[in-house]
Amino acid sequence: MNPRSNMEQYLQPTAFMNFNHPAVAAFAQEKSGGTSDPVRQAVNLYYAVRDSIYYDPYAIVLTIDGLCASTTLAQKRGWCVAKAVLLAACCRHLGIPARLGFADVKNHLSTKRLRERMKTDVFYWHGYTSIYVNDQWVKATPAFNIELCQKFSLKPLEFDATADSIYHPFDLAGNRHMEYVNERGEFADVPLDLIIKTFLEKYPEAGPAWLNADFDRDVARETGAERK
Repeated sequence: MNPRSNMEQYLQPTAFMNFNHPAVAAFAQEKSGGTSDPVRQAVNLYYAVRDSIYYDPYAIVLTIDGLCASTTLAQKRGWCVAKAVLLAACCRHLGIPARLGFADVKNHLSTKRLRERMKTDVFYWHGYTSIYVNDQWVKATPAFNIELCQKFSLKPLEFDATADSIYHPFDLAGNRHMEYVNERGEFADVPLDLIIKTFLEKYPEAGPAWLNADFDRDVARETGAERK
């Protein structure tokens, strides 16, 4: 059986992966690097989404408009799921099959405010992008931009489209960083209802307060950058 025969669902635009939006299409074309090689295109898009879209776990809006690729691109920031959606949308625009993967991860590094809001160190439904290149699916995690990694002494996640790019278990100092505790599988689109259900169960006190905080300022305060 041709492995690409069932790929059509991973190439279509959706309300979330709206790569037919002019801004998303233009971003995908520009950041692909002017190459026709899908491997190089995927790698170039990964770094563009990783570093030009700032990671912001306070920017969680669990709606189609809040998670769609065009919104994340316009805001230039987003949490892991939003960034994974944007990367998948860009890949699909270029004809590269892409889908979304999810896992629950135990985060040993987060801001004090975030820990207080969540009441746990487990991030449910952490999102990454799964990309089909060279006849195989590879995981790409474009969440943490390079500046954030530098501030928190994290080893940046690299991606070469030949092997999975997932969170490192330790930071550069050898401290615990990320631990994958539950795999939730890979989906052709955002399983929004399932994510909302889990968040209501696991983060009952978080609510919309996430939207009223400044992640950049919290990071600066906790890493000492604010004093410089």
